[in-house]
This record gives sequence, C-alpha cells and structure tokens, in this order.
Amino acid sequence: MTHSAADAPHTAEHAHHPPADPRRWAALALICLAQFMLILDVTVVNVALPDMAADLDLDRETLTWVVTAYTLCFGGLMLLGGRLADALGARRTLLAGLVLFTTASLVTGLAENAPTLLGGRIGQGVGAALMSPAALSIVTTTFHGTERNKALGVWAAIGGTGSAAGVLLGGALTGGPGWQWVFYINVPVGLLLLIALPAVVPSRAPQPARLDAPGALLVTAGTAALIYGLVKAGDAGWADASTLLPLAGGVLAYAAFAAVERASRAPLMDLRMFTRRPVLAGAFLMLIATALLIAFFFLGSVYLQHVRGFSPLRTGLVFLPVAVATGAGAHLGSRLVGRIGSRPTAVAGMIVAAAGTIPLTQLSENGSVYGRLLPGFVIASLGIGAVFVTATTTALAMVEHQEAGLASGVVNTFHEVGGSIGVAVVSTVAASGFERGSASGFADAFRVCAVAAAATALVALALVPRGKPQSSGGPHVH
Repeated sequence: MTHSAADAPHTAEHAHHPPADPRRWAALALICLAQFMLILDVTVVNVALPDMAADLDLDRETLTWVVTAYTLCFGGLMLLGGRLADALGARRTLLAGLVLFTTASLVTGLAENAPTLLGGRIGQGVGAALMSPAALSIVTTTFHGTERNKALGVWAAIGGTGSAAGVLLGGALTGGPGWQWVFYINVPVGLLLLIALPAVVPSRAPQPARLDAPGALLVTAGTAALIYGLVKAGDAGWADASTLLPLAGGVLAYAAFAAVERASRAPLMDLRMFTRRPVLAGAFLMLIATALLIAFFFLGSVYLQHVRGFSPLRTGLVFLPVAVATGAGAHLGSRLVGRIGSRPTAVAGMIVAAAGTIPLTQLSENGSVYGRLLPGFVIASLGIGAVFVTATTTALAMVEHQEAGLASGVVNTFHEVGGSIGVAVVSTVAASGFERGSASGFADAFRVCAVAAAATALVALALVPRGKPQSSGGPHVH
C-alpha cells in the first residue's frame, strides 16, 4: 500500500499566511534550546547513576525510577499538555512549564534522599510535558510554507542528538563538579529562557479546548503500574504478587483509559488513529527504537562504571561515537525512506540494530570495551537512528494537516513511554549485574535487546506499509 500525502485530501493550510514575524528565527533558536534541555534530561542522568547511588544510598529499583519517573510523566502527560496549550495559550503554557521544570531541576540537585530526588524528577517530567507540545505549537504557527519545513527540520535534529549528547554532558559534569550539576545546569538556562522568550514569542489568543484530565491520569497511572511491576520482577520474580498485581493494575488502567477515550466528546487520544496502519506502525517503531536506545545508555553507563571501573567522564566519552552514529543513521534513514520506502528501511534498521547488539551479549569483566562494546553500540545506534526517522515519516503519511498534530502527539508519547519501559525491562533482567557487579546480568539484558530488535524487524515486515511516505508538513516528533 502506497502511503503518500497525495492520497489524502488537500487542505487550504497554505492559502493565506499572516505577515512573517521578524523575531521568528530568534524565537526558534530559544525554543530549540528549551527542547534540547528537555531531551537532554532523558539521558543526562545515566552516567551519574553510580555516584548518586553512592551518595544517597540508592538501590537498583530506585536508580531505575530516577530515569523512568521523568520519561513516564513527560510521555504520559504530553497530550494533556498539548490541550492546555490550546486552552491557555501556547506561550503561557510554555512559560509555566519552564518555571516548573527549572524549579524541579533545582530541587533534584539539592536532594539528599531518594524521595526528594524522585519528586524532583517527577516535577521535571510534568514541566517537560507542558513545555514540549507548547513549543512545537509555537513553531508550527509561527512559520509557514518552506520556512516551516526548515524550522521543523531543525526541531527534529534536536531530538536526534539530544539523547546521546546527554550521556556525554552527564559524564563531564559528574566527573567534574559532581552529579548534582546534571540538574543545576538547567537552572541558569531556564532563567535565561524565562527572560528572553517573552520578548520574541508573540502572545496569541487561546483556542477553546476541552481537557481530558481523567484520560491523562489513567494512561499515566497505567504506565506507572506497568513499570513498577516490571521493576519488582527483578527482585521478587515474575510469579510474585508484588509483580503480578501492578501488571494487572496497569492492564485495567489501560482498559479504563480506552473506555474513557471512547466516551469522551474531546478525547485526549483519538484511539481511531490506531486503526490507521501508518500511525500504528510509526508508534510501534518509535516505542521499540526508543526503548532500545535508552536501554543501551542505561546498561552501558552502569556496566562501564560499576563493572569496569570507568570514570564518569571516560564513560561519557565512550558514548560520543554513539551520538555521531545515531545522527548518521537518521540522515541515512531519511534518504533511504525516500528512495526505497518505509518498510525496507525499518526492517534493515532493526536488523542492523540486532546485529550490533549481538557482540554485547558476550560481555565479560575483562574483555575489550573498545573492541566489543563500543563497535556494537555504534552499529546498533546506526540502525536505530534510521528507524527513528522511519517511524516519524511513516506515522505522518496519509494524515491530513488538521490531524498531523494528533498523529505526532501519539508518536511523541510512545517515544517517552518507550524509554521508560525499556529501562524497566533491562534493569530487571540485569538485576544480578547491579547487585554483584558481574557482567553476566548485563549480557542477559543485551540478549533481550537483540531478540527485541530481531522480532521488531519481522513485525515491521508485515506492519509497515509499502511505498514512500511524504510528510503532510504537520508537527514532527522529537
């Protein structure tokens, strides 16, 4: 099935544009800086985890939540944040989220115990869920025509490099002034943005919008219960009640969410979007690709420092080639999707990711990091980078302009939730590696990643539509 925008009804979106705002490029630069800060915080904590554990006496379960609490709230509440941006105004929502994110970053850096640390991470996630959709709304309403495509290209590039750059920056800050600075660094940047953004981002009248708070709470609670059950399985086992009850609770919450969304006059997520094969395929690819990439950062950071004795800075430097490979894979993927189509690119990307992960399944306490771990990471991230682009372009194909925001919101949500689930799963599988400092647990976790990538390649062969997608020009995912 060919999925090009030519098959969708055309809109009059580009018929009449308001005069171009002379401050639009300055606004884009500041908005992209804010978005980069949000994406950075997904992975910037990974290298700092061992130092946090030592200073605050954190166990494996708590370390997992340090990563997942942020992405859980970011992804689970993002669609509600988009509705708030419509109801209250994008600039107002962006600034409110920025205040919350900056304050929460300060609280997290000052944390002296696990509850304060996790509370700060939750606050950061809620702030990010307000900021990101509001920022994207500003970009799509400020730019028009070919300028919008350029602006969205810059926006997409932020996501391609932010996650990998976070590990490098986290290593430099943790190895230098201390792990607290992976959070403190957000404070001056946030204050700068709070001063500068109102001067360049115009205020626009809010649009009438219904808020589906019950839907947002149910999908977030369901994902939290799912992650909690996955994490508990590492200590209690898969058959224990402390594992099964949260997993069952997550399923019930998702079922309730589906019922609420079907009954709502203004649902948070239009579940009919999942009856569209391109959207379903794009969301699935984004979920798995993000789960794999964030899991690699999480496992690699702890393995290098906990098992191999690497410093935080040296660990961060190991991931520098991974950042380059992820960006290169995204660039290659964008070309391949246009030439050979989404399905071959998705399948090839996941096969490359699986092939790169295979050497990681043979990790030991004394093998060569640069001869096995690093080449595996680089090859796998090259394939994952290509899948990221394929997921975005596939999901936005055959979607009319007025629905592009909904489609990209769905894929954005799966991007963040995928990171949470990926970390929870590999943390559970690698539990013995965390507790005993052995490489076997980490090798087992990478085996799960390799199987997941290979299985996704098979699913993509059947799920991803044939043909060469053409973006509708709507919002893009990060």
